[in-house]
Amino acid sequence: MDINRNWGTVKNLFKSSFKSSFHYAIASVTEDGEPHVTPIGSLILGKSGQGFYFEKFPQHLPQNIKTNKQICVLAVNSSRWFWFKSLVGGKFTTPPAVRLHGVAGELRDATDIEIALWQKRVNSVRFSKGHALMWREMCMVREIKFNKIEPVQIGKMTRDNWSL
Repeated sequence: MDINRNWGTVKNLFKSSFKSSFHYAIASVTEDGEPHVTPIGSLILGKSGQGFYFEKFPQHLPQNIKTNKQICVLAVNSSRWFWFKSLVGGKFTTPPAVRLHGVAGELRDATDIEIALWQKRVNSVRFSKGHALMWREMCMVREIKFNKIEPVQIGKMTRDNWSL
């Protein structure tokens, strides 16, 4: 599936996914070959095939990336209203979920632009204690270069969701 042609659809799905569940699932592989899934709320998609996330809380993901940089990100629009409308109508008008396969880069200091993008995302709760405790001092990022889009297909209900 062409990343450039479908990147707009992917970004829209990621926005819907974040609104409905506040995170994405990033799968990695341990040194022993075991799968490991980490919830990440700070992933931000940029230009076609590119993204980054703030790496403040994950413990296993950074260790896994040391030995295997391959990752897979799952985004699901979990909105009950979206699913209800789709079930009643017999089809999803937009894709309900997608997997992005990619390669994680090295951990580095975040740029001012990346910090601003993150703060814009969490701006609506900037007054809260949780924001101060968790998100005020996000400063280290890891880039991801995505090389494959894998749609989540749900039979006939997702037949026409993607440009192939």
